[in-house]
Amino acid sequence: MGIAIALILIVIGSVVFHFLSPWVMTPLASNWGSIDDIMVITLIITGIVFIAINFFIAFAVIKYRHDKNRKAKYEPENKKLEIWLTIVTSVGIIAMLAPGLAVYSDFVNVPEDASVVEVVGQQWSWSFRFPGTDNQLGKSAIENISIDNPFGVDPLDPTGQDDVLVVGNRLVLPVDKPVKILMRSKDVLHNFYVPQFRVKMDMVPGTVSYIWLTPTVIGEYEILCAEFCGVGHFNMRGYVKVMQQKNFDEWLLEKPTFAASMINNSSEKLSVLAQSGQEVAKTSGCFACHNFTDSSIGPTWKGLFGKTQILANGQSVLVDEAYLKESILNPAAKLVTGFAPIMPAMLLTDLQIVALSAYIKEKGADDQTQYNNNVTLSGAALAQSKGCTACHSQDGSRMLGPTWQGIFGSQRQLASGQNIVVDDAYLKESIFQPNAKIVKGFPPVMPPPVINKQEALALIEFMKTL
Repeated sequence: MGIAIALILIVIGSVVFHFLSPWVMTPLASNWGSIDDIMVITLIITGIVFIAINFFIAFAVIKYRHDKNRKAKYEPENKKLEIWLTIVTSVGIIAMLAPGLAVYSDFVNVPEDASVVEVVGQQWSWSFRFPGTDNQLGKSAIENISIDNPFGVDPLDPTGQDDVLVVGNRLVLPVDKPVKILMRSKDVLHNFYVPQFRVKMDMVPGTVSYIWLTPTVIGEYEILCAEFCGVGHFNMRGYVKVMQQKNFDEWLLEKPTFAASMINNSSEKLSVLAQSGQEVAKTSGCFACHNFTDSSIGPTWKGLFGKTQILANGQSVLVDEAYLKESILNPAAKLVTGFAPIMPAMLLTDLQIVALSAYIKEKGADDQTQYNNNVTLSGAALAQSKGCTACHSQDGSRMLGPTWQGIFGSQRQLASGQNIVVDDAYLKESIFQPNAKIVKGFPPVMPPPVINKQEALALIEFMKTL
C-alpha cells in the first residue's frame, strides 16, 4: 500500500511542479517555432503515458495486494488486450514522429533566396566567413590552413578573393532574412548551438554540415559549443547579433576580404630566421593555442618578448630567450597566471627554438606597437571575445553580473556587508579571483577568465571609459 501511495504522490507532485515551475523555454528568436511545438507534443504524450503507467501500477498494487484467500488466475494470453496496446502504442509513436519528420523536411530544404555564411570551429574559438560581392564562397581545404590563411581558403580560386573574413567570436546576421549556415571544424568534434534559434548541428572534421534559419528578433544571443571538445570547452562561447539589413551591410563593409588579409599578413618584413620560426609554429601546431591577438587560448605572443609575466605562484619572470626555451621544452615549469597547464612538451631542436623565439620577438613587437595605440579598443574587443558581455552590461541595464557603466570610482556593498571603492586593485582582483569579493545582490557564478595581466589591464582601461 505504501508503494502505491508513493507512486500516486510522485505523479501528482510531478504534474504540479510542471505547471508551477519557474523554468520555461528560452525566448524564440527565429522561424523554428515548429521545433518548440514538437517538444510540447512529445512532452504531452510522454506525460500522459507516465501518468497512466504509474496510476495503473498503483491500482494493481492496491487491487491485487496480498490476500491469503485469493488464488492467482492463470491467463497465458489476452489477444484483445494485446491488440489494444499495439494500437495505442502505435498511435502514440506516430503522433510523436510524424510532426518531427515534417519539420525535419523543412529543416533540410533551404530556401532559394537564403544567404550563406560559414562557421569555422576550432579549440576553443569561432570564426566566420561571408561571400563577397560575387555571392559565392571560395573553395577551402585543410592543407591551405596556416597562420596567414586560418580559413584555408584556396588562394588560386578567384571566387574566394572577395570572401569577407571575421576572426573572432562575434557573428552578425540581418533580421528577417533566411540564412544557410555552413559548418566545419579544424580539429575535433564541435557543435554550433544558439538556444534562441532552436537549431544546432555537429561539426565533424573533414565534412561540411549545415543548418538554416531566419532570425526574427533584433538582439544579441550566445553561441555555445554543445559537444565536449577538450579542456577549454567551457570557454568556447561566442555571440550572434541580429540587426537591420542596412546596419548589417555597413558592418560587413568594415571587415577585411581574403585578398586584403593575405596582403596584410605578408611576412616580408620578418627576418629569414623569424620566417623559419613562423614555419616551425605552423608545423608544430603552436597556433592552435597561441597567436598575436587578444583571444588566444594560451598566452598571447603579441608584445610577449621583453615583458614581465606574472606566474601562477605569484612570482614574476622576464620573457627572454631562456624563458621561451624553458617554456617550450618544459611548459609546466613556470605557468602563467590565468592559464591552464595543458601545453605538452615540444620536441624541437635548439635551432628551431631559436627561430621560433625570433619570430615571437619580431612579429610580436610590431603587433604590440599597434596594441599600445589601441588599448581601449582592445579592451572592448576582449570584453566580447572573452564572453564578459554575456553577464555585464555597458549601458547600466541589469544582467547576471554588475553593470560596467560608471563602475570605476563608485562605491559598492559586498555580500559580506563591507563597502569598497571600485579602483584598479579591486577590478584586477575581481578579474582573476572573481569570488573573492562578491557584490551584494549578485550570485557567485563568474568563472576565472583565461586572460593574462596585460589583457586584464586593457579591460580595466576600457571600463574607465564607461
